[in-house]
This record gives sequence, C-alpha cells and structure tokens, in this order.
Amino acid sequence: MVYSSALVFGHLLSEEENVVEMIGKCFCPLKITGQKMSSSRRGSVESYEESESISSFADLDAGLEHEQRLFQQVVTQQMERRLTEAKASILNCQVLLLPRHMTTRISQDVVRASADEPCGLRGASIKLYIDGKDGLKYIGSIFPDSSVTPTFELSVVFKAESDGWPSFKNIFDGNKVLKLRPEYRLVKRKLYSSASPVVHDFN
Repeated sequence: MVYSSALVFGHLLSEEENVVEMIGKCFCPLKITGQKMSSSRRGSVESYEESESISSFADLDAGLEHEQRLFQQVVTQQMERRLTEAKASILNCQVLLLPRHMTTRISQDVVRASADEPCGLRGASIKLYIDGKDGLKYIGSIFPDSSVTPTFELSVVFKAESDGWPSFKNIFDGNKVLKLRPEYRLVKRKLYSSASPVVHDFN
C-alpha cells in the first residue's frame, strides 16, 4: 500500500503510565512486510513506498464534510510536527522513515473513529506513541480544537521495524535511521465512562 509519515514525544508523565501499560498489554506482534526505499521526503521526515503498493490516496477525503477535512489536515500537520520534534530528543535518530501517506491515512481513521462522538473530532485528545525495542515511548499529544474540553481519547501506536531502531553503539554516529512499519494501532477510550477501550489494528 502507499502511505505517509508520523512521530512521538518526551518522557512519560505519571498520569500517562497507566495508559501506556494498558496499550502495551493490547499490543501484539505485527507481521513485517517487504519494503523498498523512495527518495520522497515530507519536511524533515522521509517516506518510503511498500513493494505491494495498491491504491492511490487521491480520494482519501471523499465523503468528508468541509469541517472534517480541515480538522483532518490539522491532525496530519500536528502529527508530522510531533514526529519531527521527537527525532533527536526521544527517538535518537537523524532520519525517520515512514510509509508514504501514513499520517494522512491515520488522520482519516481518526476522523472515522470520532464520527459517533457528540463533538466529533473537536472533542478528541490524541496521544502518540511509538513501540520499539525499549517498549512504548510517549511522543506527544494533539488537540484538534483547544476550545473544546476533550470527552474521549485516541491513542495512536506506531511500530518500529525490529532492526530499525538505532543501537546504543550508533548513538554518536552520523547515520542514525529509524524506520516505521505501515501497521499501527488505534485505541479509543471515553474519558468520562467506565466502558472498556476499543482497539483497532490497521495494516
């Protein structure tokens, strides 16, 4: 498939620890697919194409209302910003490779997951994580509309390639590259409800 980019922020806050533990328990090993590099670049985040590319993302926004499209763009831009900011400070890499269009695809899934909420995406708190060899790392949060008190939380969990995380011996090396897989997990949790979180896996 053809995808785009995404990233994550700083040390875990104490209130985040339970969420991280819950997401970690839900997260299961995902199948790695064959991929090839591409010269395409989005800002300071590189992208690559999978060998099994199938459909174009030209109609990703089909059916979305104007406001939803605007919020989707905000989520995409902020997600890429968080990933870019996390490269040196949290991920210890100089280059972060993501499947082409991945952030656009994720923001579309985020909009769909918010459709049945009273305020839609405006009432969301979106937390970003990356799952690597050291477990889950919290990268940052996105609030599509800061004027609205969040009523539900969406956690996006990215998955690093098993051999893609920079090793300790390469911490001071100039070619530190981290590659993310196309698979990711979306966990939805209502903030004022005892209902169990809803987990969706995307390939």
